[in-house]
Amino acid sequence: MKNSTRFQLMAMMFLLYFVWGAWYGQMSKYMFTELGATGVQVGNAYAAFSIAMIIAPFFVGMIADRYFAAQKVLGVLSLAGAAILYVLSEVKDPDTFFWVILAYCITFAPAMSLTTSIAMQQVTNSEKDFPAIRVMGTVAWIAVTNIIGYYEIGGTALIFKISMFTAAFLGVYSFFLPDTPPKPTSHTSVSDILGLDAFKLFKDRSFAIFFISSLLICIPLSFYYAMANPSLTDSGMTNVENKMSLGQASEVVFMLLIPLAFARFGVKWMLVVGLVAWIIRFIGFGYGDASSEWLLYLAIVLHGVCYDFFFVTGQIYTDSKAGEQYRSSAQGLISIATYGIGMGIGSWIAGVVADMYTVDNVKNWTSIWMVPAGIAAVVLVLFVLFFRDNKVKATA
Repeated sequence: MKNSTRFQLMAMMFLLYFVWGAWYGQMSKYMFTELGATGVQVGNAYAAFSIAMIIAPFFVGMIADRYFAAQKVLGVLSLAGAAILYVLSEVKDPDTFFWVILAYCITFAPAMSLTTSIAMQQVTNSEKDFPAIRVMGTVAWIAVTNIIGYYEIGGTALIFKISMFTAAFLGVYSFFLPDTPPKPTSHTSVSDILGLDAFKLFKDRSFAIFFISSLLICIPLSFYYAMANPSLTDSGMTNVENKMSLGQASEVVFMLLIPLAFARFGVKWMLVVGLVAWIIRFIGFGYGDASSEWLLYLAIVLHGVCYDFFFVTGQIYTDSKAGEQYRSSAQGLISIATYGIGMGIGSWIAGVVADMYTVDNVKNWTSIWMVPAGIAAVVLVLFVLFFRDNKVKATA
């Protein structure tokens, strides 16, 4: 792969995640402070992203990949998303906000798949070339959240306007990306997209337990994305967005440790460590405050362990169990189950729980965070008792 192509793809990933990072973690703060939203309304807004993640594979797999050049579809979606983001920044009613954010997410979710598709078709060696391209997304997330934190605009409509301008730039830039033509000869069915063929893997009890655990742990994960920012703000922490970016920094560090951890612990105990980290971080969020801010920092930094040791390790485990025959179906099934169904349910529950423990507009964050901690603990017990497989195939 030419260096010029590599830099183009790295810039593409940077721009995409700059767009996402500008609003996603801060949206709850904005809705609570500027729109006067309830917890359920905030949860519904985050669930909109999960709904879009379920729709996106059908759009990409059955339409975009087969009839249009991927970079042109990315350009059109990004420009449409920029227009919707402008409307979103002007909305003042939280119920209307849901429908507009849903419309925006329907343009953004396919863009995530398209950028991966574009990169994968352009690289020479995916194992060697893709990580350096994808890591620019994490760099972008760290950059934009630090900008937002530095200027203290996380609770204002400026988060959507930053996304809007970046999305518009990405839209124009996309038309200059390397040509990634459609694949009209490829056959992608509804069964392929839903990963129905991968249900055959459920004959393996350990894989079935892993699948159920992955879906259930996405419920606590939704609490983190939807409630961490306002919780940290209410705790008295300043420059919240800057400090939350430490979570993405730790993600990079622990990603590099995965090969060593695999050799030392095996897949089962890596997944267990990830689950234990979820419990500890929710306790940290629940009991940390201005007098014990170290608990809040611990909860933030544990993001790398939580995400990498469970979700990234899980992707590797799934790839190993599925093999060449069911690889695409298995990854598709896991993606829809976790980011679609699991996080969708979790976003709704997070909103309900936030309202349940709110009295006179004051949230009892300790009680709120104990709910996802309890869910994670149940998942941990289920996993330890019934998951037996501690190895991945050598080809994984």
